[in-house]
Amino acid sequence: MHSSQNEQDSRFYGKFALIPILEPSNQQEAYDMMKVAFEMSEKLQEPVLLRVVTRLAHSRAAVEVGAQGDENAFNPSTGRGWVLLPGIAKKQYAALLEKQPLMLEAAENSPYNRNEKSGTKLGVVACGIGYNYVKEAIANFKIDGINLLKISQYPLPESKILDLAAECEEILVVEDGQPVVETDVKTIVGDKATVIGRLTGQLPRTGELDPDSVSKALGYETQSPLGTAKNLAGRPPQLCQGCGHRDVYTALKEVAAEYEGARIFGDIGCYTLGALPPFQALASCVDMGASITMAKGAADAGLFPSIAVIGDSTFTHSGMTGLLDAVNDNSNITVIISDNLTTAMTGGQDSAGTNKFEAICLGLGVSPDHVKVVTPTPPNIPEIKRIIKEEIEYNGVSVIIPRRECMQTLMRHRKQAKKQ
Repeated sequence: MHSSQNEQDSRFYGKFALIPILEPSNQQEAYDMMKVAFEMSEKLQEPVLLRVVTRLAHSRAAVEVGAQGDENAFNPSTGRGWVLLPGIAKKQYAALLEKQPLMLEAAENSPYNRNEKSGTKLGVVACGIGYNYVKEAIANFKIDGINLLKISQYPLPESKILDLAAECEEILVVEDGQPVVETDVKTIVGDKATVIGRLTGQLPRTGELDPDSVSKALGYETQSPLGTAKNLAGRPPQLCQGCGHRDVYTALKEVAAEYEGARIFGDIGCYTLGALPPFQALASCVDMGASITMAKGAADAGLFPSIAVIGDSTFTHSGMTGLLDAVNDNSNITVIISDNLTTAMTGGQDSAGTNKFEAICLGLGVSPDHVKVVTPTPPNIPEIKRIIKEEIEYNGVSVIIPRRECMQTLMRHRKQAKKQ
C-alpha cells in the first residue's frame, strides 16, 4: 500500500504485464522467494514481481539462510529482446503470450499454492499474509472444518480453485489490498460456489486486514481480555525536537500568512510532516519531485506566491528536472531545498547531492543572486523570514537552501566520535 488516494495493489501490475507474482505469507517465505524469483526470471527471461504488503515489510524475524548462489549466474541476453522498438516489441509480446501456459503450470505445481482440505462446505482462499491470519484464527478458536487454499504464487492456479469450489458452497477470499483474487475467483468458479470477501462486506473494503477482522469474517468475535482502551490521546508522527525542518516551517508559515492565496507545495520525506499540526503548512504531497513541478504549474497559471519545499535527497532523486523546467520558462516560484545532510527518512544514508546543491542550482541556470543558503535555528528565524520574503517578491526562479544536520545522524556522529 502506498501514500496515495487509493490503496494501490501491485498485483494489478503483474496481471497487466502478464508476469509471475510471488506473495510471501511470512518472513521465511520472503527470503526463500527471492531465490525462486531470480531462478524463474532467468528461466523465463521475464521479470518476476515479489509482492510484500505493509505488515510484512514492517516486521522482522530470524530466517534460515540457504546456500549462497553463484554470483556470476546472471547471463544477460545477447539478443535484441530489451531493445523495445515497435517491431521487436510486437514479437516480444507474442513470445510472452506463449509463455503463459508455463507460468500457469508453475503456479499449479508451486509448493506455495496448496490445498489444506478438511471436508466442509466452507472454503477459504488465503493470499500471502492473509494465510497467517486464517491459521491464527483456526488455532485460537479451535476451528475444525475449513477447506483452506493458500495462494502465494500467481497466476492463480485455476484447477486448485475449481477443486475447492467442487467441495464448498461458499468461498471466503482473504487478501490484503484490493479484491483482486476475489474478483478472479468469482469468474473462475461461476455459479459453482458463492464467493465472499471484501466486495461483499464480510471483510472491510479499506485498510489492512488483521487477525480480528479475519476471525470475524469466519464467524468468531475476538474479545480483548483488557477491554477497549478509552481516553487515549492521539499521537500523530512529528518532526524530531531540534530538527531544522521545524525552523524552516516556522519561518515559512509566518511569511506565507502575509499573502492571500499563498500555497506551499510539499514533497516526500521527513519534512512531509509539515502537513500535520502544529505547522499544517503544505497544500499538496503527491510524489517525489512533484513539489517543484506543481509549484511551477500553479505559478504559470497565475498563482502567487507559489512555493515548493523539497528535501536534499528528493531534489537529487527527481527534483532537478522540475527546477530546470522552471528555469527555462522563468516561472515565478520560490524553491526551498531543506538540506539536513542525509537521507533521513529511510535511515540516514548518504545523500547524493550533499555539498553540491548550490553548484547544481547554478548549473541548471538559477541566477547566482537568487541562490541563498541559511542555517535553520530559532535565533535565525527573523533573518530566514526576511530572505524568504525577498525571494518571493523576486519575479523569477529563486532557491533557498536551509542547511543543518539531521538530529538523528548528528547524535550518531557524536557517539562515534566519543568512541574514538
